[in-house]
Amino acid sequence: MSNERETLMKALEFHGHRCWASVAGVRAGLAALRVLNVQRAGGRQLQAIVEIGEDHGGTCWGDGVQYATGCTLGKANIEKTNWGKLAVTVVERATNRAVRISYKPTLQKRIGESAFMVKRGQGMEPDEIPEAEQMELVELIWNAPEADVLAIGEVFRFEREWFPEVMGFVPCAACHELTARAYLRVVGEKHVCIPCSGYAR
Repeated sequence: MSNERETLMKALEFHGHRCWASVAGVRAGLAALRVLNVQRAGGRQLQAIVEIGEDHGGTCWGDGVQYATGCTLGKANIEKTNWGKLAVTVVERATNRAVRISYKPTLQKRIGESAFMVKRGQGMEPDEIPEAEQMELVELIWNAPEADVLAIGEVFRFEREWFPEVMGFVPCAACHELTARAYLRVVGEKHVCIPCSGYAR
């Protein structure tokens, strides 16, 4: 548990402030590792599919999941469904074993009544709220029984073929900026980046 607490604190530092959704995301990520009996991803051993969307107060969940699982934007092994839900599916790529974990609303009344959330509702930025009030919610979510915070599904087979990374960069023939090979487009006889090609994708 001490190692998990260290993971939590590092995740909060990475996230930039202390909030309930990022803590719940850390717990979900750690639970997924435990259920699948896998280690945090140092490479692309795992894939995380987070169901958060854009511009809602729970997107912090994604950073918690990201830090706990090691599935990151830079490794291209995390993706969003944009469904606006606090849920994640974590997949072990080598076996396609997966588990979906979602957040339970059990503690939402207490969260909503907290000093942190009252101030957030008044327009204060999270990192402007006193640390003690941030930590009140951290401890609420971190110390609650797992069954009050998370719904953990059964392990199942995730159907997807995993493609290898395409290595190498080539300068765009128009703007001359390095572009990953898979993202070059052919315009006439030139290989150009997507913005220079005029294509949307």
